[in-house]
Amino acid sequence: MELKGITKSYRNGEQELEVLKGIDLTVQEGEFLAIMGPSGSGKSTLMNIIGLLDKATKGSYSLSGQAVEKLNQNQLAHVRNKEIGFVFQQFFLLSKLNAQDNVELPLIYAGVSSSKRHELSQQFLEKVELVDRRKHLPSELSGGQKQRVAIARALVNNPSIILADEPTGALDTKTSNQILELLTQLNHEGKTIIMVTHEPEIADYATRKIVIRDGRITMDTTDSVRID
Repeated sequence: MELKGITKSYRNGEQELEVLKGIDLTVQEGEFLAIMGPSGSGKSTLMNIIGLLDKATKGSYSLSGQAVEKLNQNQLAHVRNKEIGFVFQQFFLLSKLNAQDNVELPLIYAGVSSSKRHELSQQFLEKVELVDRRKHLPSELSGGQKQRVAIARALVNNPSIILADEPTGALDTKTSNQILELLTQLNHEGKTIIMVTHEPEIADYATRKIVIRDGRITMDTTDSVRID
């Protein structure tokens, strides 16, 4: 993916708040990138633009050779469903669906048959070591188990990119390490991982780090220098 001159502004009454101020970022296939920065720095806004959940005010974004700004809403939804898997801090599992049904949701949107959905959901629940809990509701799972269900859901359409927004923020240290080791394993298998975090010890799992402050990239370990 390649982002050039990305800005993002929000209007609040008569005032315009510029959250991103000219982001240039290239991410190669198979990278494990951590996006760091204090609260309000713009890192989650950048993640939302990368994940096609929001659009930049200005600038260009190319994803797998496609100019994102030229895609309509249906095309954006298709790319999100096929190319990107999302993992969030709060899991966002549907409370009335069991683990297996939650994992199957992206496959329903993709039009996959019922038998194939069952096969794939079990395959990916096995990958995250939760196949024995597939019939449990989210309320019957621990925080770490919920996040592993969310990771299985993110993987089930075989996306090339996993976006993880504070994936361990609601977990204890031991469970956090287990989730990060799973993300590392997925990266070793060829997935591109982009993770938002404000914790240096979490970012250490990534192979590349960028720091955002006041809407600008101020450090990129690819260059091993600060950007003034």
